[in-house]
Amino acid sequence: MFEITDLQKIGVGLVGFGTAFLFLGILLLFDKGLLAIGNILFICGLACVIGLERTFRFFFQKHKARGTVAFFGGITVVLLGWPLIGMLVETYGFFLLFRGFFPAAINFMRRVPVLGSILNMPGIRSVMDNLAGDQSRLNV
Repeated sequence: MFEITDLQKIGVGLVGFGTAFLFLGILLLFDKGLLAIGNILFICGLACVIGLERTFRFFFQKHKARGTVAFFGGITVVLLGWPLIGMLVETYGFFLLFRGFFPAAINFMRRVPVLGSILNMPGIRSVMDNLAGDQSRLNV
């Protein structure tokens, strides 16, 4: 097993709070204050979990430039007062940045007992297969 440091535990908490603030900001009709706090907490939590250097290397890779610009541009637009447009741009950047993690995350969620049954329902399964890029399931 690997040891989880206290800083990483704090980072997981910050990511959790950031996600909660983002969810509340969207739920409360794109409240720009909650969205801004959520974005800041999410980025700080990510930096605590994987470290500053690895966070910097993750965001500033050459092949992820478009995703990084969209993600941070969306955060900037939210901070400037256009929360709906900023969240759309930020979501696009998030998908570009983290699309390499989607197949593993979807395959993990398919193994969770109740969630796996929901994700394997006919309409949802095709969407999840497209997101995961699972070619063997698309040919069935």
